[in-house]
Amino acid sequence: MGCLFVLILLISPRFALFILWIATTMVDRAFDGFIVPLLGLIFLPLTTLGYVLAYQPGPGVSGFGWVVVVFAFLMDLSSFGGAKRYRQA
Repeated sequence: MGCLFVLILLISPRFALFILWIATTMVDRAFDGFIVPLLGLIFLPLTTLGYVLAYQPGPGVSGFGWVVVVFAFLMDLSSFGGAKRYRQA
């Protein structure tokens, strides 16, 4: 099941986050409401997914988890930059 999730993640991070939100309680544990994950699903799907996967009950995100979140954020920013460059050319 894990390999299937990674394949879905590589194809579409928004769909992977949506499946994770529907099938598990991980998103509900990481966020209190539904507004922030919904905005993350729309605007920053990899960052939201990284935060959800790095979140641990109790301490939250710490240590290497923040490296995962920052890397996911940089990947989101690079996708925005690549789309902008593609539209200009």
